[in-house]
Amino acid sequence: MNHSLLKICVIVAALMISVNTYSQSNFSSNLIGSGVVVSDLDRSLDFYVDGIGMVKAYNFTINEEFSKRSGLSNGVAVEVSVLKLENSPNANEWKLMSFGNKQTKPKPDYIQDGTGVQYITINVKALNPVIKRLKEKGVKLLGSTPTPLNENLHFVLIQDPDGIFIELIGPLE
Repeated sequence: MNHSLLKICVIVAALMISVNTYSQSNFSSNLIGSGVVVSDLDRSLDFYVDGIGMVKAYNFTINEEFSKRSGLSNGVAVEVSVLKLENSPNANEWKLMSFGNKQTKPKPDYIQDGTGVQYITINVKALNPVIKRLKEKGVKLLGSTPTPLNENLHFVLIQDPDGIFIELIGPLE
């Protein structure tokens, strides 16, 4: 009986530490939204929605007044298309926007060719359907991919139209 009581006390203590640690977080959400300025919004939406398989969750506009007041774009309005891996409140947001500018730097050949956000990782249930859609869009697989990571998972590397590397990880089927 004492052994069971000790187990219960350890479990309760662990739960209290866990709850206390969580409550000390300064964040009101465990999600991160990433904003990406692209050279061609339609082309990027085609890549991410029809190629990768993301879903368009919603759009919003940053108007001139807010863009200037907030310091985002010095008074230039922009439409933002929000994509997610699934349309769920618990999914991270990939926010695409375009100011109609041409790409200002050449596409990197490798992730070490630049600074800042160079790549994202997307885990998929099956790589082959995604690879098929991407190949139909003329997207080149980089390196010797797909390459096995272990007995079940494979790794595929591609680039979006503006050069961000996309790691796709999952089983082939």
